[in-house]
Amino acid sequence: MSMETPIIVGIDAGTTKVCTLVARLEDDQKLRILGVGIEPAKGMRKGTVVDMNAAGQAIVRSIEKAERTSGLEIETALVSMAGSHVSSENSRGVVGVAGGTIDNGDVLRAVEAARAVTIPHNQELIHVIQRGFVVDGQNGIRNPVGMHGYRLEVETHVITASAATVENLRQAVSVAGVRASQFVLNPLASAEVVLSETEREMGVVICDIGGGTTDMAVYIEGDVWHTMVLGIGGNHITSDIAHGLHLPVNHAEEIKLQHGYALESQIDPGEAFYIRPFGEDKPVTINRRELSHIIEARVEEIFSLMMQEIKRSGYDGLLPAGMVLTGGVSALPGIRQLAKQVLGMPVRVAQPDGLLGMVDQLHSPAYATSVGLLRWAVLMSEFVNTFDHRRARPIRIKSDVDWKKMSGWLRRLLP
Repeated sequence: MSMETPIIVGIDAGTTKVCTLVARLEDDQKLRILGVGIEPAKGMRKGTVVDMNAAGQAIVRSIEKAERTSGLEIETALVSMAGSHVSSENSRGVVGVAGGTIDNGDVLRAVEAARAVTIPHNQELIHVIQRGFVVDGQNGIRNPVGMHGYRLEVETHVITASAATVENLRQAVSVAGVRASQFVLNPLASAEVVLSETEREMGVVICDIGGGTTDMAVYIEGDVWHTMVLGIGGNHITSDIAHGLHLPVNHAEEIKLQHGYALESQIDPGEAFYIRPFGEDKPVTINRRELSHIIEARVEEIFSLMMQEIKRSGYDGLLPAGMVLTGGVSALPGIRQLAKQVLGMPVRVAQPDGLLGMVDQLHSPAYATSVGLLRWAVLMSEFVNTFDHRRARPIRIKSDVDWKKMSGWLRRLLP
């Protein structure tokens, strides 16, 4: 492996699992997974750190596994982010154009102007997402470089998060001696590996349903137009099962994975399984439709809340490509059919593909964010850093960046 071979690292620190991936970008732009470290999450609730020591140690164990399998020492990584503390708003940046012809410097100045939105002291800027340009009052400009004009505006979607929560996550990662180079919102990372360009252009919602949160992003005309995080996820389904069937939470999770189904109407009334609830000496028989009834109620609530948010955003009529589901909960049988019923739009479940190397565990919707972080790192490394093949350590590259590629990168996200 040459010194210029990009080595990239992503840490998906979720509510239920921590997944650290180390990968190399091949010549054909495919990712070869070199190291995988999957560890049950501790000290996390609804995407936020609630026990620094427990969360830090879970991340340490995940990183150590990835280091052992890859043979690399990890020093910096991209880290996923979710939680109800995340908020977003739209912003505009306006600059004058000297000379009458717009160049890349004018674009960057406009984006910087949009970044100057007033942010509360307890919030931290996470992403500035470019949506489109206006040149001398003309809307709908995709790439203004080379155009004639005197006034350039950029429309952006600004995502912020609680500064204290971000710092807690940063500290939890630093326990392992790793620096978080950037935080990436879960659905934006997932979108990099599961959305097609056609879906982005036509209008689509990506929904990542994890253990503690449900994260959503609306893509229209190729760009992110709206984001939202709900503090509800798969753990709530498990909790409902535990309460409804009087079971310990760990047993409820096992039953959800083994017998769970999101649509009660599709379950044979004769199907049953055995459990041992609290207070019972012997196993008792549970009809599978009873379990499905509990699951369907909660999943229907999740999709109803998502539909409310889509309507509130005003983009519900602009989504002909429907919704793409990712996250661990989207692997629940019957969830796609229920989502179609509640949302009234096309729905598909997506998982990462096109990977090489240590990928046995990664072909699941649960790892869309984990793999998406690697794709995000590829976008960044093209312009910010490349990586040493012995240590995942950033090395500065030449400043004469490819501005054509830079324009495409700007359309994804500016941190």
